Amino acid sequence: MTKKHARDLGAFLLGAACYPLLELAVRGRTHWSMALTGGACLLSIGRMNGRLRRRIRWPGRCALGALIITSFELGVGLVVNRWLKWNVWDYSRVPGNLLGQICPRFCLYWFLLNLPLLPLCRALGY
Repeated sequence: MTKKHARDLGAFLLGAACYPLLELAVRGRTHWSMALTGGACLLSIGRMNGRLRRRIRWPGRCALGALIITSFELGVGLVVNRWLKWNVWDYSRVPGNLLGQICPRFCLYWFLLNLPLLPLCRALGY
């Protein structure tokens, strides 16, 4: 395994472990699909941060990170909530929601979550 693959695997596993723990702390429950989603998000944010760190200042990278998480949230939500009907989450009562899967309030949360993620990605080698 190359150093790059090990770094990517580490980022995926860290995201897969930390995101469900965050959900447990905030919501009191989680779902196994959130581990896969958290891993994919941290890996994607790490790669984005590594490529754009010198060209885009941190607010822009936080916004891109929020877009990455929101995109995964929409895609995973359409599959697990709408298609498979697992009802992992439902934002349908939150103002500005799209199909009950994403909403502006959580986009803001994902932006704020990126504040500690960007330095973490750098520490991981991105």
